[in-house]
Amino acid sequence: MIFSQVELAPADPILGLTDAFKADTRKGKVNLGVGIYKDESGLTPILRSVKLAEEKLLSSEKSKSYLGIEGVEAYNRVVQELLFGATHDVVTAKRALTAQAPGGTGSLRVAAEFLVRNTESKTIWVSNPTWANHQNIFKSAGLAIKQYRYYQAETHGKDFEAMLEDLKTAKAGDLVLLHGCCHNPTGIDLTEQEWHTIADLCLSQGLVPLFDFAYQGFGAGVDEDAQGLRIVAAKVPELLIANSFSKNFGLYNERIGAVTLVGDTTESVTKAFSQVKSTIRGNYSNPPAHGALIVSTILGDDELKQLWESELSEMRERIAQMRSLFVESLKHEGVTQDFSFISSQNGMFSFSGLSKAQVTQLKDEHAVYIVGSGRISVAGMTKENMPVICKAIAAVL
Repeated sequence: MIFSQVELAPADPILGLTDAFKADTRKGKVNLGVGIYKDESGLTPILRSVKLAEEKLLSSEKSKSYLGIEGVEAYNRVVQELLFGATHDVVTAKRALTAQAPGGTGSLRVAAEFLVRNTESKTIWVSNPTWANHQNIFKSAGLAIKQYRYYQAETHGKDFEAMLEDLKTAKAGDLVLLHGCCHNPTGIDLTEQEWHTIADLCLSQGLVPLFDFAYQGFGAGVDEDAQGLRIVAAKVPELLIANSFSKNFGLYNERIGAVTLVGDTTESVTKAFSQVKSTIRGNYSNPPAHGALIVSTILGDDELKQLWESELSEMRERIAQMRSLFVESLKHEGVTQDFSFISSQNGMFSFSGLSKAQVTQLKDEHAVYIVGSGRISVAGMTKENMPVICKAIAAVL
């Protein structure tokens, strides 16, 4: 008997919270833990552009044959154009190669495993705080994890000087995980000048950037949110990007992402990419098709792309409205503590500053679920549940 020897794993800090939420029988419960966009009715909609693309695919689809290891060719091409722009040197000089992967998580795992198996890069620096699953992904792949300071609790802001101070102790060949936009969990992004500083630091110290790019378009806009990536790619000869279309296309259960390698030459990136394909072959062999075909169909059709960009803008603007409403509603409930920093953060999440004890109290006494770190999914707020949320927070402060 071998299974009896296996210890019970601890609940996942985010998905485990969803399990607890589902088991809660109280009326009026609110889940602000998992990062899923909800519209004003509380539903996670299928975008109109996605439905139109699926209709187009259904009428033209002729085969369910396997894809190649790297996935849908047209998808990989539009991924690069979305990340860098069609005229960026990385694209025109053919210094980038992309492989479709199962979501952002799968993309990060492929990138990490490729690095551990084929390079001397065995240490990755991640922000403190960062997405809860980063530690699990990188540790499972065999990377040693170090942290650089990023968030300053006293000001509810970014501590860029501390970030630089920590990264200056990193060794040549070390990896640096960078959130391309809409930093998870803080919602606090680097400025244009700060991105230039990070690019120069990586170049001077021989550090290798790994971008986690899961929220393109949820910050300021599709091109605007790629500013940091493009600045770094223009200066640093080698980097990796793990991106996802779960959020900005609403394709959560299609698990559609990509891992992209950028090299200093076409020859070097081609050699490296062969090992990425080898890594994929030994894992899931080749990816599923549907999500990639949806994305490539939309981005390859001018009308569908325009519709998608409009829908993405609607989602981004609704989240911004919820941020402002959240701050005002807390004031309405008599909260005197300053939460105005929420309005200046970007993306789906806000780092509330609530303690673990307050988070537990929210769940136990008010049926409001947020992650233990105090991260709140603003994308899950609506005008209807806002009074419930803010009354609960006012009660635990």
